[in-house]
Amino acid sequence: MSKKKHTIKDVARLAGVSKGTVDRVLHKRGKVSKEAYAKVDKVLKEIEYLPNPIARNLKKNKIYRICVLIPDVHVDPYWVPAQQGIKDASKEFKPFGIIVDEYLYHPHKKSAFIKRSHEAMLSKPDVLLMAPLFQEESLGILKKCHEENIRVALFNNYINNVSAEIFIGQDLHQSGKIAGGLIDKMVRTNSQIAIVHINMEAHMQLKENGFRAYFDEKNGTQTLLEVQNFKTDDIRKFNKDVSSFLNRHPKISAIFITNSKAHVMVRALKENNYESFIVGYDLLKENIEYLKQGNIDFLIHQKPRRQAYLGVAYFAEFFLFGKKIPQQKFLPIDIIISENVDYYLE
Repeated sequence: MSKKKHTIKDVARLAGVSKGTVDRVLHKRGKVSKEAYAKVDKVLKEIEYLPNPIARNLKKNKIYRICVLIPDVHVDPYWVPAQQGIKDASKEFKPFGIIVDEYLYHPHKKSAFIKRSHEAMLSKPDVLLMAPLFQEESLGILKKCHEENIRVALFNNYINNVSAEIFIGQDLHQSGKIAGGLIDKMVRTNSQIAIVHINMEAHMQLKENGFRAYFDEKNGTQTLLEVQNFKTDDIRKFNKDVSSFLNRHPKISAIFITNSKAHVMVRALKENNYESFIVGYDLLKENIEYLKQGNIDFLIHQKPRRQAYLGVAYFAEFFLFGKKIPQQKFLPIDIIISENVDYYLE
């Protein structure tokens, strides 16, 4: 097998035809005689010729647009790494005709999500990549994209019963089971454990389901699970609600917080002079500080930067190289403790 990178000029010379004839054969345009076609085809097979898709894309001046619908990082800092992943991919693929536009929306306002998604679709993108925090509204957007032949990719939050082209994130049910296993190994049998949702979103239910599944599958375990939803719109009310919850359940020995707000829960526990085994999510600065201080025991790392980067990169490589897009990409579920957290910081 030849290792040389052959050009159209090389193929034309070996086949004894013009460069224009080779170009017409490669791109299946214009008229080519059977004899000339046979000569070019024979040479292409012999040298195992592969066209350069990037060069071809640049020559055609083809531009592909990817719109990213993502929560506003100024409202929820969890999304800062995801935004950085988008910027990484944008910088990498922009020279090859891949344009990435961000559309930020308020993570607690459905109206903002709908408004920004419609703005993104009006720009007629080739792909809409979105973090779908609102289930019903996201399903409506997906349907609209399908009608307008806009390809769709989801990251971070999974939506059941939807035919998006790809989902990139973690197996949320499995991450919940892992959290259950961590807590089960650290508390006594028959302990009371709290599942805490802060600013409830659909993906948190998948984590709760996985957490429950762990204990359901563990024969002989009589662990009592308490579920509580909190909102942080008013921090004073949040702290009061936490205090009331602890008064009703004074024997809680472990708490599973299903999103990145573990640090908010820790502060409320401190105000109530309450200590508990804590498992939460995500490498926010405040979470890391509490992890190192021993107030949080484990964090599950969801890799938002990698998720967002791959969402752009998979489609960029599809457009440029014709690479197949996977139907789903589950990222590893990493368990972070104080001793290894520094190795995960970028």
